[in-house]
Amino acid sequence: MDEIKEYGQVKLDHNNNHKNIFLLSIIGEIEGHENVASGTKATKYEHILPMLAKIEDDQDIDGLLIILNTVGGDVECGLAIAEMIASLSKPTVSLVLGGSHSIGVPLAVSADYSFIVPTGTMVIHPVRMNGMFIGVPQTYEYFKKIQERINDFVINHCHIRENRFSELMNETEILTKDVGSILVGKQTVKEGIIDEIGGLKDAMKKLYEMVDRESNK
Repeated sequence: MDEIKEYGQVKLDHNNNHKNIFLLSIIGEIEGHENVASGTKATKYEHILPMLAKIEDDQDIDGLLIILNTVGGDVECGLAIAEMIASLSKPTVSLVLGGSHSIGVPLAVSADYSFIVPTGTMVIHPVRMNGMFIGVPQTYEYFKKIQERINDFVINHCHIRENRFSELMNETEILTKDVGSILVGKQTVKEGIIDEIGGLKDAMKKLYEMVDRESNK
């Protein structure tokens, strides 16, 4: 129970078919190299990265279920988590509950198969940063390269077209105080970002099917 209390993680033992699924929750803000504000719910990347390495190395873990309800956060660290999830050899399924915004989009599509609940949302917008930065062309190029990295990852891990993703990201008429788009449930599936509408039972059923296929190879 300590893993649930401290990290929101737990190993699910399925006694009937002897399959072990690891549940990883990514909630609140993705905390990166700097601590988030006091009182803010956060997922710390320094906890997640070694946990993913343990999942890959643990022969008793057959698959990974990722539960997402995040506002986004540190771009570099969120993308690092997404890359690690995508590189796992074991079957992975993601489930968006509430929302998976900003850098949460790459996290949602990093799994082998993705679900979203009907009321789940995803906000797609360009890279932005807080604080002071130098207003020179090199800064613009740096932002551009970060955005290209995110775009490439999303496009390579789901079914949305590159030009359509850029259109959603740069939409000016949907978000009143920002540039970008907010997609709800079925819209994410229609756009090719998420694979299927579903809840917990659907995500777990799919993951057990994937684990069975993997074990039968």
